[in-house]
Amino acid sequence: MNIKIVIMTKESELSSFILVMGNTPFVRVVDFLLENRPFDYSKTQIAKNSEVGWSTLHGIWKVLKKTQIVKQTRTVGKSQMYKLNEENPVVRKLIELDAKITELYADKVAEEELKVPIL
Repeated sequence: MNIKIVIMTKESELSSFILVMGNTPFVRVVDFLLENRPFDYSKTQIAKNSEVGWSTLHGIWKVLKKTQIVKQTRTVGKSQMYKLNEENPVVRKLIELDAKITELYADKVAEEELKVPIL
């Protein structure tokens, strides 16, 4: 009798985008924004959901704003809300890249699931 043991690691909880692009604060922020494109978030929410410290996000944010990867959508109380700037050609390419990476990982998982164990 073969028993398969699965150990869940922190890596298995990472998105395919992060696994390919690297587990850095910048990539985690971009990944969060890619996964949640329809919605806008405050910088505090983005930092928390990306698991990035506030001061680290502040440094990353300068690059995201300067390159117009993010755009402000509205103001709620004192909070400014942001989302990916899908009009930016770089963002459109990031969306395509994320979709391709996801497709490749899905194919890999499906292929592994179809393998029949040899007894």
